[in-house]
Amino acid sequence: MNPPRRATDLLADRIDVFRQLRRVQAASLIMTVFGDTVLPRGGCIWLGSLIRLLEPLDLNERLVRTSVFRLVKEAWLAAETVGRRSNYVLTPSGRRQFEEASSHIYASRSPLWDRRWRLILVAGELDVKLRDQLRRTLSWKGFGLVGGNCFIHPGANLADVLDTLAVDGLSDALPALKPLVAADFHSSLAASDADLVARAWDLDGLSDGYAGFCKLYQPILDQVRMAPPGEQDDERAFLLRILLIHDYRRLLLRDPELPEVLLPAAWPGHHARLLCKELYRRLESASNRHLDQHFRLADDTAPAKDAGLPPRFPEFDPIGE
Repeated sequence: MNPPRRATDLLADRIDVFRQLRRVQAASLIMTVFGDTVLPRGGCIWLGSLIRLLEPLDLNERLVRTSVFRLVKEAWLAAETVGRRSNYVLTPSGRRQFEEASSHIYASRSPLWDRRWRLILVAGELDVKLRDQLRRTLSWKGFGLVGGNCFIHPGANLADVLDTLAVDGLSDALPALKPLVAADFHSSLAASDADLVARAWDLDGLSDGYAGFCKLYQPILDQVRMAPPGEQDDERAFLLRILLIHDYRRLLLRDPELPEVLLPAAWPGHHARLLCKELYRRLESASNRHLDQHFRLADDTAPAKDAGLPPRFPEFDPIGE
C-alpha cells in the first residue's frame, strides 16, 4: 500500500495546476488577494509587494502589472504614487463590492430567507451583445433567468447589483431594467418555488462544482490536521489560503444561496463551507505571519489592520448545518 501523501505534496499539485492556468486566472486571483488580504489591511498595497507575494505562483512581474492595470481600467483599483513607487488601493465602489462579497464568502452560514424574490426585469430593448453581457454578469452574481427577460435572486441587494452593472460597463443597459422585490404567494394552482428554482438555476452544475472543491481540498485538510503544531511553512500556508479562497469564491459568488427548503438533500455546498472554514482557520496564523513579514506599502511600512471589518468565518453552532 502506498503511504499517504504529505500535505506539502498535495499543495504542490494544486500550485502546479494553477500555474498551467495562470494567464487565464491572474486578474481573478489578484481580486481574491485584494479581498482576502489587502482589504483587511487598509485596502492598499505597494505593487512591488504584491508582485513578490505572487511570484511563487509563477505570476511574473509583467503579468501582475498587466492584470493590475486592467483592474484600474475597470475601476476596481486606483493608483497612488509615492515617490517612484505606486500603491494600489481599492476604489470606493470597489471596496463596497469587495465588502459585500466578503460578507458572503466568510459567513458562518447561509442567510435566512425573507421569502421575497428579487427580480430584475428587462423592460426595454437591448442589443444582442449588451443583453449577453448582462446575462453573464448577473449569472456571476447568482441570478437565475426565467424566460428571456426576468432575472431572479432570493436575497440580492438590488442597489448594489445595479452599481456593479454600471462598474462593469453596463450603464447603457440600466434604463431598460426594472428592479423589483416580490413577496412569495402560495397557491396550489401556481408554479411552486421549487419549480421556479428548477427553471432558473443549474443546481446540478453547482453541486458538481462544490463536490469537486471538496474532493480537492478534503485530503489537504486531512493532512494539515495531522501535521505537528509549529511545523507549518508560513509561505505555503499563505499560498494555500489564497488558492482555497480563490476556488471557493468562484463557486460561492455564482451560488444564489437558496433557502434550505429549496435545496436538494445532502447539498454539497454545506460541506464545502465547513471544509473551507476549518482549513482557512488552520492556515490563518501561519499565513498572517508571512503577510506581516512581506506585505508592504510604497514607503516600506506595514499597513495597520482594519479592526472594523467583521471576523472571518465566525464561530457558530454547527447543528443543522
